[in-house]
Amino acid sequence: MAGQLDGQVVFVTGGARGQGRSHAEAVAREGADVVLFDRCADSPHVAYPLATEADLAESADLVRAHGRDVLALTGDVGDEGAVGKAVDAAIDRFGKIDVLLANAGVHGGGSIQDAHRAVWDEVVATNLTGVFQSLRAVAPHMIERGYGRIVATASNQARMAVPGSVPYVASKWGVIGLVKAAALDLAPFGITVNAVAPGNTSTPMVHNDPLYRALRPDLAAPGWEDVEALLREHHVQPVALLEPVEITAAVLFLIGPATPHITGSVIDVNAGSAARYTA
Repeated sequence: MAGQLDGQVVFVTGGARGQGRSHAEAVAREGADVVLFDRCADSPHVAYPLATEADLAESADLVRAHGRDVLALTGDVGDEGAVGKAVDAAIDRFGKIDVLLANAGVHGGGSIQDAHRAVWDEVVATNLTGVFQSLRAVAPHMIERGYGRIVATASNQARMAVPGSVPYVASKWGVIGLVKAAALDLAPFGITVNAVAPGNTSTPMVHNDPLYRALRPDLAAPGWEDVEALLREHHVQPVALLEPVEITAAVLFLIGPATPHITGSVIDVNAGSAARYTA
């Protein structure tokens, strides 16, 4: 049975685990070949462990399990040269890139009074500049072909601020502005640019001790049972976390054949938090 992405090539940043892995497996199931791009290295300015090369290899295996080809590359979206080389390698391998899922992101917090400049630089470089550089790298190829689908990962915190999260909030609000501006620039060329804005999602960005301690500084060693109620407060529906596949469903909608005229839009997948926003 044919999939909705048969014959397409999908480039996924941050594809080694979490939402990126979910997206990669889903597009492979729909018939696409996949390029996975992930730094696979920790950062001294990110408090939790990042993906590993073993994670990247596991994601690649999941793509192959659906009978699709995969190119797994390591590199930092914050490095313009690395992104350019990865895009060139993808085109050398597959001849084209139909879809970019600019998903790579890291969390780093801090209030305006105490956020470390190094954390700010790391978070903005990955979450915002990394999306910019990824779009810039694929855009000329998509323009030449007259076709492209781009989806960036924003956040619930790209719609509403939370205390003590200045670097992350600023970077994700920037993603939405970037998506809307790029959608205008690329509309004449058959390219759509959209975003998804997830709520709290069950990935290693949430499930880590530093975040638990930041949420419950009153406890020496908080566990999931100590933070679940706080995370639940971010949503309207009574759930603390979404599953990555829920975000993937919105991504598939935006890159599928039935939505050629949705561009410059943001789909909120956040258990009802959107009901709290202004129109």
